[in-house]
Order: sequence, then structure tokens, then C-alpha cells
Amino acid sequence: MGIARGCLMLSALRTAPAALVLLLTGRVAASGQMTMAPQQPIDSLQPLKTTQARTPEEEANRLYSEGLDDCRRASDLEKQAASESDARKQEKLRTKIRGRYLDAVKKFSAATAKDPRHFSAWGNLGHAYLKTGNAAAALDACGKALTIQTNYSAAMECRGEALLGLNRLDDVKAAYESLASLDPTRADELAAAIDRWLAKKKSDPAGVDPARLDDLAQWAARLKPAGA
Repeated sequence: MGIARGCLMLSALRTAPAALVLLLTGRVAASGQMTMAPQQPIDSLQPLKTTQARTPEEEANRLYSEGLDDCRRASDLEKQAASESDARKQEKLRTKIRGRYLDAVKKFSAATAKDPRHFSAWGNLGHAYLKTGNAAAALDACGKALTIQTNYSAAMECRGEALLGLNRLDDVKAAYESLASLDPTRADELAAAIDRWLAKKKSDPAGVDPARLDDLAQWAARLKPAGA
């Protein structure tokens, strides 16, 4: 089969116009002799373009942005769950919500590994941990954020909720007072979280001294909206 193809090629060259033969085989020198077109040296070829690697800070920002997207999706699912009356559907939504926040934990953790000074990643890592029920990890992450940016009010509010989850009630009061003087809106968010926590603990104290619960409830009742 290969020979037949070679014969066909030779036959085609014998009958093809001269110009086409020149294109196929080379060129005619001034002497009239046939010469092959020179090939470009390999070392003169341009190198392939490659994508420039991201810096650690750029990679951290990319991961941080992806973590925020996970949190936004989780927040949207929380709204769906709040309006869902079917218990089975609510449970499925809660599973999805937890999964999204766990994804966010991974992204924010990776971001802080790339850039340990990324205080926003630390703060949002604390928030994601809090949403998954890990108050101790949330407290640690928010503490690292505040070590870098001491007036980061979102991390201060998150830290207050983490202290609440760890039943450190006196520290919760101090956290609120510090936040109220810096960011009244965030302080009101923490006050609302305290009210929700107290309402839950009334039916299930879960090892918290009832006297301490009453003390916190009386303190919270005296609070006025910090933004008023």
C-alpha cells in the first residue's frame, strides 16, 4: 500500500505545473539547480508563553473570594430553610448549609496559610467555624484577626458570639462593651445573639448555672440599642 502511494505521488509530480512542483519540493537556485528551502534553526524558535504564577498574596485573595462565595450561598440556603415548613426539606437544607460553611472553612484556612497577615480571612474563618458549631476554633481565628487588625469590629462581634458558645458570660459582657464604643451596629448584632442564646438556654441550660443565666438576662435587659 505504501509503494502504491509513492507511485501516485511521483506520477502527480510529473504532471503537475512547474510552480506547484516548486512549492512541493523546494526552489530553483540561480544556477538552475534545485535546492531545498532552508529550515529555521531550532534555537531561533520563540519559547511558548506560560502563565505567570500567582504570588502567595494573590492566591490568598483568590481563596478568600471563593470562601466568601461559599458563605453567601450558605446564607441564601439559611433564608430558604427559615421559610420552609416541611421538616424533611428543612433537614436537607441544613445539611447543605453546613456543607457550604465547611467548604468556606477550607478556603479561608488555605488563604491564611498562603498569607498569615490576611486578617479578613482570619475573621471570616472565625465566622464559618461559628456557623459549624466550633466555638473554640472560632475564638482562636477571631483572636488572630484582631491581633493583626485590632479594631476589626466584625471579628470582635464574632469573638463575642464564640465566647457565648463557650459559656464565658463575663467575657461576653466585656466584649459587648468594647464593641459598643467602636461599632454600635455590630454591638446590636451581638446583643441580638445574646438574646437568642438566652431564649435557647431557658429550655435547655446545658450545664450553665441558672444563676449565671439570670444575671446575664438582667444585664441584657438593661441594654439599649447601641446605635440609638
